[in-house]
Amino acid sequence: MTAPPPAADMPAAEYFGPDDPETWHRVHPVSPMVKGWIGIIAVIVIFGRGIFEDLIAGRGVPEYGSEGNLLPVWVIVGGLILVVLLFALSFFLSWYFTRYQVTADHVRVNSGVVFRQHRQARLDRVQAIDVVQPLLARLFSLAELKFEVADSGSSAVRLSYLKLSTAHQLRATILARASGAEPDPEHPDQVTEAPEQPVLALSGGRIVGATFLSGTSIFVGLAVIALVVAAGIVDEPLALGAVLAGAVPFLFAIAAAYWTTFSNSYNFRAAISPDGIRLRYGLLDTRAQTVPPGRVQAVGIVQSPLWRFKGWYKMQVNVAGYGVDTQASGSRTTLLPAGTSAEVMQMLALVLPDPGTDDPFDVFAAAMDGRDQDWGFTTTPRRGRILALLSWRRNGFLPTRTALICRSGWLWRQAQVVPHERTQSLALHQGPLTRRFGLADVVLHSTPGPVSARVVHADVDTARQLFEEQADRAAQARRVSVPEHWRAPRDDAGGADPGAGPEPGAAQDIGAGRNTASDPGAGPDPAPHEPDPRRGEEQDGQH
Repeated sequence: MTAPPPAADMPAAEYFGPDDPETWHRVHPVSPMVKGWIGIIAVIVIFGRGIFEDLIAGRGVPEYGSEGNLLPVWVIVGGLILVVLLFALSFFLSWYFTRYQVTADHVRVNSGVVFRQHRQARLDRVQAIDVVQPLLARLFSLAELKFEVADSGSSAVRLSYLKLSTAHQLRATILARASGAEPDPEHPDQVTEAPEQPVLALSGGRIVGATFLSGTSIFVGLAVIALVVAAGIVDEPLALGAVLAGAVPFLFAIAAAYWTTFSNSYNFRAAISPDGIRLRYGLLDTRAQTVPPGRVQAVGIVQSPLWRFKGWYKMQVNVAGYGVDTQASGSRTTLLPAGTSAEVMQMLALVLPDPGTDDPFDVFAAAMDGRDQDWGFTTTPRRGRILALLSWRRNGFLPTRTALICRSGWLWRQAQVVPHERTQSLALHQGPLTRRFGLADVVLHSTPGPVSARVVHADVDTARQLFEEQADRAAQARRVSVPEHWRAPRDDAGGADPGAGPEPGAAQDIGAGRNTASDPGAGPDPAPHEPDPRRGEEQDGQH
């Protein structure tokens, strides 16, 4: 790591040596106002609405004793001052009782005045770190630091708000300690943010086009057709007016959906660094995500019908701690909002540096757009076509040396990639119809998220064989997987450092079919007990 300036030259707010148990830091003093601005606006609206309406109507401010104003002016002014003082006191108490601490192994956050909260996250379980800047926080150059920890769900650790430079420095500190990287001998308690290499950036025009060609537009088109048909059938003016009035909330909802999609995907950029994948995006509220190596549990690739004309795809991921991410339309679980096939290959190279096949471009192209037995895919037998008239030739799977690839769908094309070591458990599903035709589904269970890997309508004997073989592949892959401390020095043969994380430019070498960032065969020794994916067990530290 590059050494920063000596500690004496670095501002105290940006110096993060391992804290002792008695050392705590506070967030920025403006933080409570940034979080509570909605309450301030509500008070202004409640107390000032009547006066504002009178001024607009030209009536002026009513005098004491007149109709509609039964309180003296000094009482109203005093009440406003009291409310302001109460807000100021609550903001001060909220700031004073919010403290955080970063030790060599944990991040701890204490908050709350009446109901106290103490949250703690182990650094070796950090799955991702986000630097979030809502619009008002950007005006004050502040940012929220959010730590996603395995199984944290909605209780992820948050630091709201810090100076933007402090947030970046603290993120670099936490990632350096979580990775196990050796500090600079001259300045052992100081770290700087790891360098990065840009991978891709999406233009604003691409985001606009992808927004209006998304599945939402198909839904809008069908709704408009239904509305026109209803207007043609209904002759009564009152009934027609009711139909049109009912469409108004629908239009607002559609406009909000379009805006959310555009705002969250705008200015999307991806980069690679020793700390992992870095994603930046957002128009009003901006977010900078960092996903360390090996934290992606599954990758999903989807292409909606209208995107087929442009050759665009959307990529989503499962990351432990993110969950389903219903907020912000799942932007945190989006690896690529709208990319070409070449850009999809670049992003796949970041999360799966070793594709496990000698023909990765052809294999993944077959997963996204192919059908039948292209490049070794096993598909639905012909007798099952009656259950999926349009998609039976696309439904299929292909195991590589490092991952299992599933594909399905004809109108909405889908493909899922699950690294073998991330297969948490397996399940065989067979309903009445699939049993009648001798078919079965194989479900690969991952952490909660938008990607649900499933082999659809496979021959029942083939499904059972895949079930057994994938369980063995998962157990074997965990024995040689990258350790939790991905940048820690290791004393294995040859002095290899498989935890060094993906090197910049690794995305350019996916076509060679080799791992340019790590040696998965140099992982830790097998544990005394290996979990059986068929029983849904989980190895400690691998989520």
